[in-house]
Amino acid sequence: MLPAVSADHDTATAFAGAWRRRTGAVPTPRGTRLRLYRLGTLTPPEPLPPGRARVLGAADLDEIMHWCREFARAVGEDVTVDARTWPGTRYADKRYTLWETPDGTPVSVAGMNPLIGGQIQVDIVYTPPRLRGHGYAGAVVAEVSRAALAAGAEEVVLFADRANPASNALYRRLGYRPLADWTAYDFS
Repeated sequence: MLPAVSADHDTATAFAGAWRRRTGAVPTPRGTRLRLYRLGTLTPPEPLPPGRARVLGAADLDEIMHWCREFARAVGEDVTVDARTWPGTRYADKRYTLWETPDGTPVSVAGMNPLIGGQIQVDIVYTPPRLRGHGYAGAVVAEVSRAALAAGAEEVVLFADRANPASNALYRRLGYRPLADWTAYDFS
């Protein structure tokens, strides 16, 4: 049995209806409504907040898992992120970049998926609530977007929660353009 469908709104809705008629499975929309964005011309924020970007590597696994746990909790994902479960999570195959303040304090993270078919998806973006509003997310997303283009991506995409006006406005300022509203249905 198919557990879920995730696609642009019209396609997902049409498929969910057809699947219900065919199988009797009841489609339940997921709570978060997403918007898919594609990068046009990257426009990094000016000025950048104080600090610098730092790409995380294998030696930073504990730091990476910490940020991924915080992101998962913030978006309501029911996942355990620890050394035992890490390889099986959706987070394990990404490259992560932190924005750090001048004293080296990490304040925001963004990840990017591997290049597939000329496309890289920026996924995850997270700044703890107490640190928002300082430009950290814009700086780290700009850096990850630049890295994606440098890695050969012809398209750079990301998803944003449609109910979050701050992140939607940020991505537009950085040069991302709305591509489609996205819907996911779980089947029971």
